[in-house]
Amino acid sequence: MKYYEYENYDPSFPDQPVVDQYLPIWSRLPAFGSKPAFIWAHDDNNNTQHTILTYAQLNASVDQISSHLLTASSPLQRGDTLLLLSSPGLDFVELIFASQRAGLLSVPIVPPHPCFSNENYHHLLRVISQTKPKAAIAHSSYISSIQHYVSDHNNINLNLKLVHALQTMQWISIEDINNKHVANNNKRGGCESLTYNGCRENDVYLVQYTSGATGIPKPVLVTAGSAAHNVRAARKVYDLHPNTVIVSWLPQYHDAGLMFLLLTIVSGATCVLTSPTSFIKRPRLWLELISEFKATCTPVPSFTLPLVLKRGGVDKGVSPINLSHLRNLILINEPIYRDSVEEFVAALGPFGLSPCSVSPSYGLAENCTFVSSAWRSESDVYSSSSFHDFPTHKKLLPVARLCRKEEQEDMEILVVNEETHEPVEDGVEGEIWVSSPSNGSGYLGHPSLTREVFHGRLRNMVGRCFLRTRDTGIVKGERRYLFVTGRCEDVIKLQNGEKIIHPHYIESAAYNSCTKLLRGGCVAAFEVCENVVAVVAELQRIEEGVMVDDEVLRRICNGIKEGVLKKENVEVGWVVLVKSESVPKTTSGKLQRWLAKEKVLAGKMKVVMEMKFGDDDVRRRTSPIGSLLSLL
Repeated sequence: MKYYEYENYDPSFPDQPVVDQYLPIWSRLPAFGSKPAFIWAHDDNNNTQHTILTYAQLNASVDQISSHLLTASSPLQRGDTLLLLSSPGLDFVELIFASQRAGLLSVPIVPPHPCFSNENYHHLLRVISQTKPKAAIAHSSYISSIQHYVSDHNNINLNLKLVHALQTMQWISIEDINNKHVANNNKRGGCESLTYNGCRENDVYLVQYTSGATGIPKPVLVTAGSAAHNVRAARKVYDLHPNTVIVSWLPQYHDAGLMFLLLTIVSGATCVLTSPTSFIKRPRLWLELISEFKATCTPVPSFTLPLVLKRGGVDKGVSPINLSHLRNLILINEPIYRDSVEEFVAALGPFGLSPCSVSPSYGLAENCTFVSSAWRSESDVYSSSSFHDFPTHKKLLPVARLCRKEEQEDMEILVVNEETHEPVEDGVEGEIWVSSPSNGSGYLGHPSLTREVFHGRLRNMVGRCFLRTRDTGIVKGERRYLFVTGRCEDVIKLQNGEKIIHPHYIESAAYNSCTKLLRGGCVAAFEVCENVVAVVAELQRIEEGVMVDDEVLRRICNGIKEGVLKKENVEVGWVVLVKSESVPKTTSGKLQRWLAKEKVLAGKMKVVMEMKFGDDDVRRRTSPIGSLLSLL
């Protein structure tokens, strides 16, 4: 069955003020009633099962769920806060849109394992204390586990603050809601009322937590109108439409994963979803879904490309790979290195991947998600024939092509001197500032930080208010390409501030010094004291019980020091080798250098060996974990 080639829609189709209002309109069109809006792909031992949710089914479900959430038996009223603890899937998709239609403020987060071991509850406790939800919605099995946890008085690890927080909320079962509207799940059409009673443009409908890449995740307030503007801007830049087929395994709770749920509906497209766990377990699944559904668009973090080449088994699967329909390979999560993209395109070119599809992009939670992309459609007068035509800045690809002032619409991107708050000249690095209707309303419960971040003002200029992204960037070339070079908080200053370097360059050089034994994307560099740089690097998984030679580990540490010095002219003073999965990351795969620094200084890393240079201080922290000598 084909999920594309649907009749075109009127190009003058009026944009709606909030995303949910597109749903009833699409569902009433004859070509969309039975068209898949979302397809969930469940991968079980290489056997992928699909569940389809059509536009008509989604609209009917959203209508029924929103009505149920506001019934007399429900603890919720319009404007209340609802914590979404649903696992990834179509249930979550329905809840996101139903919350908007019910006029609720939704807070979606990754549900922590309900046994709450290994102190995995900190973010949940933080979210509950900050957002004060009236109720939480989850699957019945999860709710049962929560109830068991709070009632288990013999549990010596019971956290009393968490118990109190969990008991103060009402709990709503997803299964209970589904049972009440299952009879109507297949009906065509949507709301019969001509009056829309859901969120209005200026209503805060979403609390979206930042990724936590540079600090503890912060709650961003997002209005329904700013979210709609953001996905409409992305739709225009990526040239998405009803014939678009999207494949996404990104976490659905925030940033690009959530945006592409909204973007699907605004574009009238079809989106094939699977879980991040399924992708990490079997990276080839991503390529198989693109091939099977003839996907035209897929958003992925930049670390996906080397991961798929290393573990994807492109040539080994049963299902054939065909990427010839792919028009937008959207790369997110800076830095985006040109070399890794070129290697991926070269390897997948024989399977139909076009260099013209590569779309390096930029976004952040404080701007809903999407900010810009260097990609332009074929109709764009300045379009490049492929990413090979993009310029490079210190190994990086650009993420935007800034318009001239007379061409700008309602969004403005500037590079500004962080201290003087004055725009810098092209070719000079500074902080990226964004002024856009997509900007969030601020951080919940952080008024001073909100003023600092969301109300940036240019020096001696009255007018637009800017979002200070805390990302560093530089604009280069006649076409004014924007390169995201790093993050303000992560910048390493050496030689009394005279030498400035972004840690990702150190991390790349460290990994390349021993690619066979270190895990790609799992190396963190940071400054531990004045002019002393530390590198924490994960070792590849190896079999337990096989001896590791200390000399091999020493050679890895020395190789990291020498590799960084040779490539970046930076002296590394401390190398720490740790077990696999020790370096902390966000749910979207970004390094948490600040947390890695905290953990290694507190002795909370699973250290195999550490070496401090200058004093011959070499320490072995753990028992032997494997044999590496044959790989050197």
